[in-house]
Amino acid sequence: MRVFITGGTGLIGSAVVTELLSAGHSVTALARSDASAAQAKAAGAEVLRGRLADLAVLRAGAERADGVIHLAFSNDFSSPEALARGVAEEAAALATLGDALVGTDRPLVTVAGTPYQPGRASTEDDALPTQGPVAGRSRSVTHALELASRGVRSSAVRLPRTVHNQGRGGFAGLLTDIARRTGVAGYPGDGAQRWPAVHARDAAVLFRLALEQAPAGSSWHAVADEGDTVRDIAAVIGRRLGLPVESVPQENFGTLGPIFATDQPASSARTRATLGWQPTHPSLLADLENLEP
Repeated sequence: MRVFITGGTGLIGSAVVTELLSAGHSVTALARSDASAAQAKAAGAEVLRGRLADLAVLRAGAERADGVIHLAFSNDFSSPEALARGVAEEAAALATLGDALVGTDRPLVTVAGTPYQPGRASTEDDALPTQGPVAGRSRSVTHALELASRGVRSSAVRLPRTVHNQGRGGFAGLLTDIARRTGVAGYPGDGAQRWPAVHARDAAVLFRLALEQAPAGSSWHAVADEGDTVRDIAAVIGRRLGLPVESVPQENFGTLGPIFATDQPASSARTRATLGWQPTHPSLLADLENLEP
């Protein structure tokens, strides 16, 4: 299959590109910089130069492909305004990719987050959030899934808040960055809130399975660890970095504070049973042992 991918040089995307190529697919990666283009070429992918905001380029890439995987996002959480701009940019991009595939029955695999459900682990059947700082991303994904009625084999891989590799990535990676900057491995509240996690290479397998097999309009959970407490995550970070571990005010985490403070375990039972996905790489707590001071 000829696959067009956005975000193909990030922590998750680079793993997806490797997985796709290993499975015999060919890959064209969107690249906005010389460095990204060089990385994609080194991995064995072809390159289409452009940014996520270049809608004509996205349309051309999708029209030439047998399937599309969308992973790109600005990841600018520096302010509510910056986050809103990133959400709007992604909405336009995903709408363009979907429109290019209407009537083709080709796959469009997009990315979402596992939803929050009070008092229990969320499942693949739970709806995405319609309120909060990233609710706009949920609306974009919902629109993409609705393209199933218009001849697009659309699906969504829902990622936990931490997708990791060699101790880097996701919310745990942000906790590590904040710890290095502040000198404290902090966590909001009592730290009992749980975060699900998955290794990037395991997530990459699920993106491939969704591309190859997922029915139109379906959602899947890339969850290996149902939920580690943030206090336990911070404890490993603190020990590896040689820093004190303690509760800090939610406000210390800026825009993401309310999300950091939320208990959000997630299950992948249906994903494993239906698509045969089985994570095999290290858990989050084990992978954090790769952190260096």
